Amino acid sequence: MPTSRSWSIRLFRLSGIDVFLHLSWFLVAVIEISSRRGTYSSPVWNAFEYLALFLIVLVHEFGHQLACRQVGGATNYIILWPFGGVAYVNPPPRPGATLWSIAAGPLVNVVLIPVLLMLGMLSRSLGGSGTDFQALLVSIQWINIGLLVFNMMPVYPLDGGQILRSLLWFLLGRARSLMAATVIGVLGAVGLLALAWSRGNTWLGLISMYLLMNCWGGWQHARALWRLEKLPRREGYACPLCKAAPPIGEVWQCGQCRHAFDTFANQAVCPYCGARFATTHCLYCGRQSPMSEWMFPVLVPPRA
Repeated sequence: MPTSRSWSIRLFRLSGIDVFLHLSWFLVAVIEISSRRGTYSSPVWNAFEYLALFLIVLVHEFGHQLACRQVGGATNYIILWPFGGVAYVNPPPRPGATLWSIAAGPLVNVVLIPVLLMLGMLSRSLGGSGTDFQALLVSIQWINIGLLVFNMMPVYPLDGGQILRSLLWFLLGRARSLMAATVIGVLGAVGLLALAWSRGNTWLGLISMYLLMNCWGGWQHARALWRLEKLPRREGYACPLCKAAPPIGEVWQCGQCRHAFDTFANQAVCPYCGARFATTHCLYCGRQSPMSEWMFPVLVPPRA
């Protein structure tokens, strides 16, 4: 999957959120639309069906973005790519905030179920039975349900896996909950890979490999969080956004000379090359703030 906006084109901006489309989408769109010839009386309806799939995906991703914004998180952009969509969000490092930011996406699909059913009944009442339009509505209904069911599987980083991680966060803490979710995710991804192999389903196989790679990345991130949690905290400073006290140690990296240093011990100046940094990166919420905004007493350390 794309990890940045490279090889993507900007489609539009809505509510301060940019939407990008990965260029590989066009190639896969041609293959998928061509493979469904005969489903409708004209290939145009196949194109409508494929576009409807990504309209549902887009609305789903906006659910994540707007929910994250509601809890005070940072919303960045959305990328649509052949396997679905990715909402780049950064909720506050709290289990409740993360849970709502993730759960809002599947809730959009739940809301769409009665909406699409009513549209189908309205179409039939107007004499639309047996038409391409009616067949398209039925297909869209099943697409929405299929996306919901697949996304809710407890396999990291699918929404179900991230919801499971957020619930475990309340009990196990930030690092251990991520470790548990990635282990469960690996088991689920291996099962999906075996299913793809037995059925000769190339797309499911590629998605399974993507899930496995993300589980590995999540495990590495969990280990980094685990090490971070064990470091002593610096008194008198806190992230102005998430209120986390920064750790003591050479855990920041200079963007110029690449040496690790303690930015709070050196007032955001690299002791090796003298580079001065206007903002300081919070290792817990990932956001940047000026050093002057960090300087206030911390009464309670952040929850792990």
